[in-house]
Amino acid sequence: MQNISSPLISKNLSEIKEKILATLAYFDLFKYPLTRAEVYLFLGNKYHYDFFDDALNVLLNNGVIYQFDRFFSLKNDYRLAARRVEGNKKADELIAIARRVGSVLIQFPYVRGVAVSGSLSKNFADEKSDIDLFIITAKNRLWVARTIMHCLKKMSFLVNREHYFCMNYYIDEQELQIAEKNIYTAIEIGTLIPMEGDIVFEKFYAANAWTREFLPNKNLRVASAKPAKTGLLKRLFELIFDSPLGDVIDTLLMKITASRWKKKTINNKLNSRGEVMAIVTGKHFSKPDPKNFQANLLLKYERKVELLLKDYEGSLVHQE
Repeated sequence: MQNISSPLISKNLSEIKEKILATLAYFDLFKYPLTRAEVYLFLGNKYHYDFFDDALNVLLNNGVIYQFDRFFSLKNDYRLAARRVEGNKKADELIAIARRVGSVLIQFPYVRGVAVSGSLSKNFADEKSDIDLFIITAKNRLWVARTIMHCLKKMSFLVNREHYFCMNYYIDEQELQIAEKNIYTAIEIGTLIPMEGDIVFEKFYAANAWTREFLPNKNLRVASAKPAKTGLLKRLFELIFDSPLGDVIDTLLMKITASRWKKKTINNKLNSRGEVMAIVTGKHFSKPDPKNFQANLLLKYERKVELLLKDYEGSLVHQE
C-alpha cells in the first residue's frame, strides 16, 4: 500500500470518512448500529476496502464514532448495541415464520414473488414487530391477487396471527421499477429478503439497477428466493381469469379498494401502530402512505448529515 502521507491517500481517506459518517447517520435515525462489514456495504461510493478500514479506524481513534463489541455507532451508548443484539435474535425467529408464510402465499393465484421487507429485512424485530411483506404479482392481476390474499389476512384475525400477514407493498410484472429513487428506497430494495420467486426477483433487481448509484457495494439477495410454485388450483384459477373479464374484475377491485381506503383515511382510522390508515393505489402498484414519512425521513437525514459533517470539519480545524 502507498504511504499514508500521499496526497491521493489523504484525499481518499477524507472522502471515505464523510461517507462513513453519512452511512452511520442514516441508520442512527433508526437507532441501529452497524458492523464493520455493514458500514462498507452501505457506503455511498465504492472504495478499496483497505482505505475504508483505515478511515474507519481513524474516526474511531479520534473519538468521532464509537465501537461496542462488533457494532459502530455515532453515539457513545452501549445500549444501542444491546438493543440490536436482542433485535437480531427476535428477527431470526420471525424470519423463520416468514419463510413458512411465504411458502403459503406463493401458492395463491397470480402471486409471482414474496419477500420480507421493513425492519425485519434489516434483521431487527421487537415484541411489537409485524412481518412486512413485499409482493410481486402477474401483469394486470395485482388487484385480483391482493383481494384473495387479504381474505386470508381477515381470517388470520380469528387466530390472532394478523401480524404475520402484513402484505403492505404490491407491484406487478408490468412495472417492476420503483418510481421513487433515493437513499431510502435504495436501502429498502437492497435489504429485501426474497423468499419465493427467484426468476421474478432477478427481473425486479434488473429493473432497479439504479440502486447501484446509492449502494455500489451492496449485493442483492436473489439467491435466497425459491422457485415460484404453480399448483393445480392456482393454474386452474388463472386459466379462468386470464380473459377480458379478468381485466374488468381487476380494475373493479382496484376502484373498490381505493374507495374503501379513502374513507378510512378521511375518518382518521388508525392502524396497530397508531398511524392513520392510507394507501396509494394504481393499476400496477399498491403501497402504504404514512403521512409524508419518506419525505420527512429524507429531510431529517439530510439535516443530520449536514450538521454531522459541519461538526466533524470544525473538530479538524480545532485540531490544527
